[in-house]
Amino acid sequence: MGFFILVCVVSLLLLLYLLGFALWKRASSWGDQSCYMLDYECYKPTDDRMISTDFSGKILLRNKALGLNEYKFLLKAMVSAGIGEETYGPRSVLMGREQNPTLEDSTEEMDEFFNDSIEKLLKRSGVSPQDIDVLVVNVSMLAVAPSLASRIINRYNMREDVRSFNLTGMGCSASLISIDVVRNLFKANKNLHALVVTTESLSPNWYSGNDRSMILSNCLFRSGGCAMLLTNKSTLRKKAMFKLNSLVRTHHGARDDSYGCCMQMDDAEGRLGFYLGKDLPKVATRSFVDNLRVLAPKILPVRELLRFMAVRFKRRLNSGKHKKAGGSSGDGGGATIDFKTGVDHFCIHTGGKAVIDGIGANLGLNEQDLEPARMTLHRFGNTSASSLWYVLSYMEAKKRLKKGDRILMISFGAGFKCNSCLWEVTRDLEGANTVWKEFIHNYPVKEIANPYLEKYGWITDEGESTFYDKVPQHLLNK
Repeated sequence: MGFFILVCVVSLLLLLYLLGFALWKRASSWGDQSCYMLDYECYKPTDDRMISTDFSGKILLRNKALGLNEYKFLLKAMVSAGIGEETYGPRSVLMGREQNPTLEDSTEEMDEFFNDSIEKLLKRSGVSPQDIDVLVVNVSMLAVAPSLASRIINRYNMREDVRSFNLTGMGCSASLISIDVVRNLFKANKNLHALVVTTESLSPNWYSGNDRSMILSNCLFRSGGCAMLLTNKSTLRKKAMFKLNSLVRTHHGARDDSYGCCMQMDDAEGRLGFYLGKDLPKVATRSFVDNLRVLAPKILPVRELLRFMAVRFKRRLNSGKHKKAGGSSGDGGGATIDFKTGVDHFCIHTGGKAVIDGIGANLGLNEQDLEPARMTLHRFGNTSASSLWYVLSYMEAKKRLKKGDRILMISFGAGFKCNSCLWEVTRDLEGANTVWKEFIHNYPVKEIANPYLEKYGWITDEGESTFYDKVPQHLLNK
C-alpha cells in the first residue's frame, strides 16, 4: 500500500514538473510567438474614380460584344448585387481604355494605392520604412518585373536585408495568407516589424467579351486596398490594436471542381477574363465547412463543443432507433454549433450578397452581425483580398470594438481556398482614423437597392427589333 502511494506521489510530482516546464517554455517564448497588429490603413480612391449607375451604363455601351440577352443578364445581376453608386474603378476603364490597357495603367493603379495608404500608415504609427523587417505584398492578377514588393522597397528606400515576399494568384483569400507568412516568420525571429500590403489590379483584367460566366466579375469587383503594420515585439503589445489568436487555411485544389470553379482564362474569342463557374456555391460551402471543422476547437469554449457533440450523438442515436423501427435512415444531422459563444464580431468577405447571406445562414447570424459586410459591399464593392479590412474598419468606425472582443475573419479565394482567423481586440478602439470616418454617420443605409432597375428596367420589355434603336438614347442621354 505504501509503495503504491509513493508511486502515485512521484507520478504526480513528475506530472507537475512537466506541466510547469511546458508553461515556462511557453511563457519564455511568448513574445516571439505573438502576432500583434499595430495599425492598418484602408485605401479610399479619389472621387473622380467613382462608378455611378449612369457611368456604368456608358461603360456597358462601349462593349460592342453585348446583345439584348447579355444586357438583361447584367441588369438582373447588378440589381441583386448589393453594390451602391459610390464604389471605385480603375482609371483605364473610366477613360475608356478597358479593351487596350497598358502596363503603365496597371503600375499607376498600384502606385496610387501604395503612395496613399502606406504613406499614411507609416506616418501615423511613427514607424520608419527603415524599421520594416518583413514586407509581404499580395496582388493576385498582376505580376511585373521587378516585383511590386521591389517597387515598394525602392519607393521607400528600405533596408538591404528586408525579407520580401510577392504573392500572386491567391485570389480573395490572399490577405490572410500574407498574415500567415508573417506569423510563421514571427515564430522563428524576435522583435520584428512587418508590413503587409494587399490589393487587386483591375486595369488589365476588365473583361470586354460577352461570356456570362466571365462578365459577372465586372459587376462585383472594385478598386481598393489595405496596408497593415504587424509586430511580435512584446514591448509594443499595449500599443497594438489586435492580437492574432488563431489562423486556419483550407485548400481544395486537389479537387477538379474546386480548382476549376473560378480562374483567369480566355473566352471562346480569345478575350482574357475571370471565369466564375456554376459550381462555385457548392465548392465554397464545402471548403467553408472543412475550415470550420478545424477552426471550431481552436476558438470555441469547451462547454459549447461538448454541447454540440452531445446533441449530435443524441440525434444520431434517435435516427438509428427510427431506422430499426422501419423509418427512413438518417445521419443524425441538424445539430448546429454556436460560434457566438467564442466570437463577438464577424468579418465576412464581401464576395457578393449571396456569399454574405450564405455565411450568415450557416453560422446562424442576425442582421446586426451581417451589417458590416453588407454596408462594405454597398459602399466599396468587392475589393478582393482587402475587403475584410474594410469590414473591420466599419466595426471600428461604429465604435463596436472593445478590449477583449474576438473577431472572426472568413475569406474565400481561387484555388479553391477558404481561410479564417480570430483576432482579439487589445484595447478599446475609437475609430478616429478609419476609411469610413467622413461618412459613417450615413450608415447603415435603410435601403441598399441601387437605382439600376429604375434607370434601365426598360430593357426587360424590349425585343430584338426595338432594343438596338433605343439603347443609345437611354444610355447616352442621361
